[in-house]
Amino acid sequence: MAQRPAFRSSQQSQSTTISLSNVSHGFEERTVLENVSLTVERGETLAIIGPSGTGKTTLLRLLALFEPPRSGRITFDSTDLWSVSADDRLTERRQIGMVFQSPNLFSASVRQNVSYGLRLRQGWRTRLRQWAARLVRQPPMPAVEAALGTVGLADAANRPAGSLSGGEAQRVAFARALAPGPEFLLLDEPTSDLDPRNTAVIEEAIETSRADGLGVVIATHDMQQAERIADRVAVLLDGRLIEVGATEAIFTDPDDRRTQRFINGELIY
Repeated sequence: MAQRPAFRSSQQSQSTTISLSNVSHGFEERTVLENVSLTVERGETLAIIGPSGTGKTTLLRLLALFEPPRSGRITFDSTDLWSVSADDRLTERRQIGMVFQSPNLFSASVRQNVSYGLRLRQGWRTRLRQWAARLVRQPPMPAVEAALGTVGLADAANRPAGSLSGGEAQRVAFARALAPGPEFLLLDEPTSDLDPRNTAVIEEAIETSRADGLGVVIATHDMQQAERIADRVAVLLDGRLIEVGATEAIFTDPDDRRTQRFINGELIY
């Protein structure tokens, strides 16, 4: 039996890159992604653009370690995340936050929603002690308050999540992903149904996250949004990554003619 590769301890430096290397994936007989290679660095925002059904969400799910690829490697720095133990993989999975297109909040307060991930990681003994003591008011958690401030909801911390607008709920979902202090943040069309005000708040939060050293990957149909917030843009067509480059270059002088046609709305899918 092959020996598992050594995995860095929590005392070692944090990951600086997450990569897909020749990754292919699909469902049953259908191939969704084919031979995709892509590296994301901490401190950058990468936008993934492409038509619906071309594999953007699947790519994010693979980066989030929700499932192994059919082939290829997914690595943090040089560590193959599907060659380590399940416990080590969970440790790295916790360094990745994800925000979906639809925010699924719990029937609780805004603060309780945002603190959920952090409290879950406290371990069952701590949670059992809290339950036994019947703590009605949980102590504040600085990371939760900071995350709420980032999305402009510090004053709404005690509101029931069910009373929020759709845009506010998405901002809570963003704060919930941010609070545990991930190294990478994955966003799947996070502003597709939002009004301009909530979209602006989310984009400001993305910029703040990037400035704080997170690596941000956002799948978006909004070309203008990609131009506004991304350092680099990756173009997916028919499950293949046809090019990756600096945002300005992709939008003004792409290497692949299909990229220009897609951006101009000339490619029909």
